[in-house]
Amino acid sequence: MKALKYLGVRNIGFVEVPVPEPGPGQVLLKVRACGVCHTDVSFRDRPSLAVEPGLTLGHEISGRVESVGPDTDAAPLGSEVVVHTIWSCGECRRCVRGLQNACVGTGSRLIPPQGPGTRYDGGMAEYVVVPAGAVVGAAGIAPELAAVLPDAATVPYHAIDSSRDLLDSGASVLVLGVGGLGQFAVSILRAITPARVVVVDIRDSALDAVRDQVDTVLNADSDDLADKVSAATGGYGPDLVLDFVGTDTTLGLAARTVAPYGTIWVPGQAGGSLTLEADRTTTVVPRGVAVVSRPYGGTRQNLLEVVSLAGSGLISAPITTYPFDDALRAFDDLSSGRVIGRPVLTMQ
Repeated sequence: MKALKYLGVRNIGFVEVPVPEPGPGQVLLKVRACGVCHTDVSFRDRPSLAVEPGLTLGHEISGRVESVGPDTDAAPLGSEVVVHTIWSCGECRRCVRGLQNACVGTGSRLIPPQGPGTRYDGGMAEYVVVPAGAVVGAAGIAPELAAVLPDAATVPYHAIDSSRDLLDSGASVLVLGVGGLGQFAVSILRAITPARVVVVDIRDSALDAVRDQVDTVLNADSDDLADKVSAATGGYGPDLVLDFVGTDTTLGLAARTVAPYGTIWVPGQAGGSLTLEADRTTTVVPRGVAVVSRPYGGTRQNLLEVVSLAGSGLISAPITTYPFDDALRAFDDLSSGRVIGRPVLTMQ
């Protein structure tokens, strides 16, 4: 079969490899579609984030159950499924509480738990072997949409679901960056909360993609941007800030606008920093603000709920499809900002 593998720094390519066989507790999926994430591009382009050479990339996977390993309780053959991006130990304190995305059995205090395309062969291949426990049914959902649900939709859902106590009637949410994750965030906010939604992006094309779904769109180049965010949120500031960029600029905007006792979630990983000063006479961060830095993925329950929302037609986001043979073009398009939404590789 054909697989797209990391071959070394700034080098990915197609390799012919045998079709893997599932062992105990595993299932073999015929891949239907696989999303391309900025993480994949970073593995290719940033040596500090490189994975082991020879690893098949791709962590956003939809597929059909092709075969099941011995002594394995799994979805029936032919089932359309998606794959949770986190392959947790199931035994540590966090896993027992249902927080698979904080697993320290397959991760550590600083290293997140691993999964397909990060430590194990991923879904940019014709077939992939996955743990039976990572499989979630996705019948009736288009494969290209299903593929991106475990990451592009589950990451923002995890943040929003964790913040529901803030998002009552009259609440406001500021979404910084409306690429693939930000667009899903907008869709999820509309589906499960009554909150007012304000979005900021530097690209007019990205703002146009969500304009009809939000209350206010602001270009990041606008003068007096913080004042405009304040005005759009009734002068109080957003109760929740979702920063899908993570630069000094976006983190600074979050700090200058968030409401007292609000929360800033920072899934974006662009290398910015936010200083929290203890001196109340100089800090720009209001009292009681919580900052959730580098949230990772989402729980299995989050994914189940995301799949349910997508299956009911309540959430979606723009998707650009590429034939698997054009995977390298998809990487380049995403890296250069030519994709609005999420690029997805589709298999024959």
